[in-house]
Amino acid sequence: MSLFTYVHVALTTRLAELRRDGERGDSPVPTAVIIFGLVFVATIVTGLALAKAEDWMNGIPAHSNPTKP
Repeated sequence: MSLFTYVHVALTTRLAELRRDGERGDSPVPTAVIIFGLVFVATIVTGLALAKAEDWMNGIPAHSNPTKP
């Protein structure tokens, strides 16, 4: 019976501590919005870099292999 009493007291004490602690951090919604914004900007920057690299690669003159006759 003492094990049940110990578990009950420990659980009750922990729940009381959690209720008493008012500062629990920011809501997950603003964090999710910030992460979505960062992913969106990173996708745009990656797309622009890819387009710029493809334009640069397409601007290179035709290549001929010097080892083949």
